[in-house]
Amino acid sequence: MTQPDQNAVKKPKSAASEWWDTIVVIVEALLIAIVIRSFLFQPFSIPTASMQQTLMIGDYFVANKFVWGYGKHSFSLGRYGDFTLLDFELPISGRIFGREPNRGDIAVFRPVPQDIEYIKRVVGLPGDRVQMREGRLYINGEMIEREEVGRTIDTDSEGDSREVVVYRETFPEGTSHVIQEISDNAPLDNTPEYVVPAGHYFMMGDNRDRSADSRVLSSVGYVPFTNLIAKAEARFFSIQDNIPPWQIWQWPANVRWDRMFQSVYQ
Repeated sequence: MTQPDQNAVKKPKSAASEWWDTIVVIVEALLIAIVIRSFLFQPFSIPTASMQQTLMIGDYFVANKFVWGYGKHSFSLGRYGDFTLLDFELPISGRIFGREPNRGDIAVFRPVPQDIEYIKRVVGLPGDRVQMREGRLYINGEMIEREEVGRTIDTDSEGDSREVVVYRETFPEGTSHVIQEISDNAPLDNTPEYVVPAGHYFMMGDNRDRSADSRVLSSVGYVPFTNLIAKAEARFFSIQDNIPPWQIWQWPANVRWDRMFQSVYQ
């Protein structure tokens, strides 16, 4: 029986074959990335001040797309300027798989009157009564505990800087988070009582006086469960002034290293 020649040399591939193999690898990598973004985790960035200090302008975070299951907007893969990578509605009225959000979760969602993604904190659950009185949040008639923890300067996306009071707010379930207030007499600091409809959620920004949220019924309002897209989990990059992250030469002076690779629930 003839033994194979252990020193045999494989025939080199042609240039065309090598190019084809490279294309196949690239396509496979893109398909894997699309599957991950569609079904598991998707990155988002923060362009506005409505969730500061929890999520600052220029923060990049990853959001969990499967924890709440999948709704009609779950397969929007994001926008880059005026270009939408992928955005289509699934022909479903509810959600498949997953669980319902908890109070205090940070949600990426699509408001009913809008065609862009918002990010806010889940404050009101279905059936809750929510109201702001003199800057204080009331849920089901109970004033939510808050404790002042400091003061700082808050700058919005237009460069307008204001002194704000920083509070730690604690929900009845025991979870807490940081909020900011310019004052307790801003336009959305005194509201009527909102009654959250069944199957809907009431969202508010942590930067209370710089957030258009469910308190503005005409632009955000109550958010249907099916319109939730993902739950924010952790920051993985942060840079000042919304500088594009590909401008690596600006990193040394502008990257906020202390905000990277941290949970958004602190």
